[in-house]
Amino acid sequence: MAASPKLPAFDPADPLGVDDLLEPEDLAVRDTVRDWAADRVLPHIADWYEKGELPGIRELARELGSIGALGMSLDGYGCAGASAVQYGLACLELEAADSGIRSLVSVQGSLAMYAIHRFGSEEQKQTWLPRMAAGEVIGCFGLTEPDHGSDPANMRTRAKRDGGGDWVLDGRKMWITNGSVAGVAVVWAQTEEGIRGFVVPTDSPGFSAPEIKHKWSLRASVTSELVLDDVRLPADAVLPEATGLRGPLSCLTHARYGIVWGSMGAARSSFEAAVEYAKSREQFGRPIGGFQLTQAKLADMAVELHKGILLAHHLGRRMDAGRLRPEQVSFGKLNNVREAIDICRTARTILGANGISLEYPVMRHATNLESVLTYEGTVEMHQLVLGKALTGLDAFR
Repeated sequence: MAASPKLPAFDPADPLGVDDLLEPEDLAVRDTVRDWAADRVLPHIADWYEKGELPGIRELARELGSIGALGMSLDGYGCAGASAVQYGLACLELEAADSGIRSLVSVQGSLAMYAIHRFGSEEQKQTWLPRMAAGEVIGCFGLTEPDHGSDPANMRTRAKRDGGGDWVLDGRKMWITNGSVAGVAVVWAQTEEGIRGFVVPTDSPGFSAPEIKHKWSLRASVTSELVLDDVRLPADAVLPEATGLRGPLSCLTHARYGIVWGSMGAARSSFEAAVEYAKSREQFGRPIGGFQLTQAKLADMAVELHKGILLAHHLGRRMDAGRLRPEQVSFGKLNNVREAIDICRTARTILGANGISLEYPVMRHATNLESVLTYEGTVEMHQLVLGKALTGLDAFR
């Protein structure tokens, strides 16, 4: 009778052996991004967060471009052409550092660059994508408005043709990541033909992007309002392949996929902080990690964290196979962000009063995730997307 194979040792950092699903190229991408974040973000992020700023964002963007993290799942035009799983792993590692850093990369690659790559003309692609992939130009994505977030179909921003064929844009966009530092904005507007996307150089007369201050979430991130006051653009500024909501919503699907992974990065960071704290913090003469209630919390956190990572992997493989549906992305964002917030809150209870200190990452991740929970589709919107898919009945009307 053949001897049973020797089981691998249990790895507390990878209790389900998820790394076995990864190829060497996947691990190389993950480790490159993890090392960059450890060197360039983690030593400074608490200070940036406390001050409510992201200094040197243009330099950070160029560095991210140099490691292939900007538009990394796109092909050509200087983009890395990485797999969806590799892009997801990068998002996880970036958000393990801070949600604001992952947002910088997501908005650049999955929204602004993706819109130009998917719907733009060849001239638009050649003009913008190589510089954006290198981090030389930062992009933003203008969809949400002060009065229209979950209801983009009723946006008030308008684009009209003048007598010579040029476009004139008027309106406002709100809660726009990267807006104040962007060199190009993809702006969506109502036209006589329906909703269209426009590639707007931010030095265009009439365009301004005042930064939004006094945030208690995503503090190490540039968030702005976009103001378009008779911004005149040439006829070829419109994205030729996008008419209607299909264009911006497909961009959001791509970005939401990154959130499925990224939220697990924030959860992992908080979980790891809780484990280390529980092993070293002593009460009643022994480490609190030796108490049953603490171990129950850690076990439940580990289960939800690694279930979420497995879900992200599954969706990534489906995206790489061309089989990922928008409803499945809603499934992932709804589950993983909610569970990530719960993991952070539970970690905070293990750390006690220290859990609110910026010496630890837990409260920073928790407050960041409050924004991630509602941007790019609120909980309620994703519940209704799934509800419609499950029943065939549209509750949006």
